[in-house]
Amino acid sequence: MSSLLLVLPLFGVILSNIPLGRSLRKGLTFWPTLLGVMQVVIALFPQATWWGSWGGTSVSLPLAPADGLSQLMLLAIGLVVFASSIIAMDAIKDDRGRHNFASLLLISMLGMNGVVLVKDLFSLYVFLEIVSVTSFVLIAFNLELNSFEGSFKYIVLSAIATIMMLTSVGIFFLISGDTAFTAIAGAISLHPDNFLVQFAVLMFLCGLFIKAGSVPFHGWLPDAYSSAPAPVSMLLAGIVTKVSGVYTLIRLVHEVFGFTPKTQQILLFVGALSIVTGALAAMGQKDFKRMLAFSSISQVGYIILSLGAGSALGVAGATFHLFNHALFKTQLFMNATAVESQTGSRDLDSLGGLAARMPITGTTSIIAFLSAAGIPPLAGFWSKLVIVVALWKAGHTGYMVVAILASLLTLAYFLILQRKVFFGKVAPECENATEAGYLITGPSILFALIIIAVGVLLPFLFDTIILPIRGIL
Repeated sequence: MSSLLLVLPLFGVILSNIPLGRSLRKGLTFWPTLLGVMQVVIALFPQATWWGSWGGTSVSLPLAPADGLSQLMLLAIGLVVFASSIIAMDAIKDDRGRHNFASLLLISMLGMNGVVLVKDLFSLYVFLEIVSVTSFVLIAFNLELNSFEGSFKYIVLSAIATIMMLTSVGIFFLISGDTAFTAIAGAISLHPDNFLVQFAVLMFLCGLFIKAGSVPFHGWLPDAYSSAPAPVSMLLAGIVTKVSGVYTLIRLVHEVFGFTPKTQQILLFVGALSIVTGALAAMGQKDFKRMLAFSSISQVGYIILSLGAGSALGVAGATFHLFNHALFKTQLFMNATAVESQTGSRDLDSLGGLAARMPITGTTSIIAFLSAAGIPPLAGFWSKLVIVVALWKAGHTGYMVVAILASLLTLAYFLILQRKVFFGKVAPECENATEAGYLITGPSILFALIIIAVGVLLPFLFDTIILPIRGIL
C-alpha cells in the first residue's frame, strides 16, 4: 500500500505532461480528485486485500507500513487534496491553468505521502523539499505581486530551515553512521548529553518550527496564506504546513529525538507562545484570509503544546487536533473563497449580512469556527479536551490554563469574523451577493458533516482511529 501512494501521483504527473490528445490531457486534470478519493478509501480500509496486491511495487525507499498516525495523516491528505482540486475547477477558468495546477497538486501530494511514510531522516528531508518547492510555485501561481512577495518570504525562511535540517542530518550521520530513524534514535540514547547531539536536535526542531509557521518563525505564513490563490490557500493551511512541520515534529520527537526535559520545555514554550500570539494577532486583522492565517498559527500552537506534555495522551491529543485542524481550517478557507468569489472582497469592514444571501456558507462557517473554538459536541472540543487533560496529568498546570483561556480568545475573534461577515444588515457591497456554486458549497457541506460526525461519533472513532496511535507509543 505504501508504494502505491507514491506511484499513483507520480504516474499522474508523468502521464499528464507527455504529448497527448487535447481531450485526454484535459481529462487528466481530474486525476488529483480521483486520487484524493482513492487515498481516503485506502486510509479508511488499509487492510483490504486489493491494496495488498499492489504492495509489492518496487520503490527503493525505506517505507514504513502505515500505522495509526500515518493512517490518519493519509486520510487528511486525501480529504484536503480532494477539496482543493474541486475548488480549483471553480477558481481556475482556463484549461492550461487547470492542467498546471493539477500537476503541481500531484507533486505536492507525492511529497506529503512520502513525508508520512518514510522512516529515514534523509529521505524525509528530500520529500519535505519536494513539498516546499511545489508550495513556492503554487503560492505565486497567479503571477501577482502580492503572491510573489508571499512566495519569496517563504523561500527565504525555508532556505534557512533547509540549512538547519541538513546540518542536523550530517551530524546525526557522523554520530550513528546511518540516517535511519532507529539508528539515529539509538545513537541519541547512547549520547544524550553530547553537545553535538543536542545541537543537531535543536537545529532540526527549529527547521520544523519554520515549516509549521510557529512563533517566532511565522513571518512567512500570513502573507503566503492570504496572497495565494484560493485552492492553494486551502492546501497550505489545511494540510501542507501540518504535514511538513507538525506531523514530522510529532513523528521525530517520539520515535527519534525522545521526550527529554529540554525538548519538552522547548515544545511547551513555542506552543504556548504560538497560541497566544496567533490569537491576539487574529483579533486585529481586517482581511478574512489573514485572520484565518493567524488563527492557524494559534491552532498549531495547541498541537505543539500537547506534544510537549511528553505523554502518550499528549501525542494522541496532538494528533487528533492535527486532524481536526485540517478539517475546520480547510472548511474556513473554503468559506473565504465563497465570500470573495461572490462579493469580490475579503475586507471585513466592507462585508456584512451575508448569512441572508449565502445561508450554506454562513451555516458551515459557524460549524467550523465553533469546532476551532472547542465548543461541544463538535470535533475540536474533544481534541482540545484531550490536550487539556494531558497537560494536567503531566503537571503543566500553567500551560493548561493558557490553553483554556486562549480558547476564549479563539471564540472572540471568530465571533468578530462571523458578526462582520455574516450577521447584521446586508452591506451595500453585498446587496447582489448570492450563494456560491456547487463546486464550493458541495465540499463545504461535506467537511461540515465530517466535523459534526467526528464530534458526535467520537466513542467509536476514538477506539478505531485515535487509540491505534498507541501502536507507535
